[in-house]
Amino acid sequence: MKQISNATSWRRLGAHALVAVALLGGVAKAAMAADDTSPVGVWKTIDDNTGKPKALVTISEKDGEYVGTITKGLGESDDPERVCTACTDARKGQKMLGMQIIRGVRKDGDTYGGGKILDPENGKEYNCKMTVVDGGKKLDVRGFIGISLIGRTQTWIREQ
Repeated sequence: MKQISNATSWRRLGAHALVAVALLGGVAKAAMAADDTSPVGVWKTIDDNTGKPKALVTISEKDGEYVGTITKGLGESDDPERVCTACTDARKGQKMLGMQIIRGVRKDGDTYGGGKILDPENGKEYNCKMTVVDGGKKLDVRGFIGISLIGRTQTWIREQ
């Protein structure tokens, strides 16, 4: 019977450990990518007028309700002391960083709606409908008054 040295045993153990870590990493990545239809995550908003990134909004879910919070300003919006002077509700005078701009959205089939979205630039609140598109890489966010036909859609990009 051939004896295996301790060094060889450790090398084999190390190789097995690396394979296990790689497999677990792949399983974890697949699990995270499994729900590409969910808006939960961090999204880069794009300015309608300039086409440049404006902010990062983190969408989270609790008890079936989705909310979106500004977690970082980008470009000219990158002033952590900036406040919502145009807001007319309790958010008036609040810092935009950390402000909830999406509230009360719930899953409705393949879309998410029934809630409100605030445009902190003008202080107006709109009905909100969101649809995850492009395999989970983009989020179409529609703000509208009354019926969904009268409004505008922004496409947000998922941050990786």
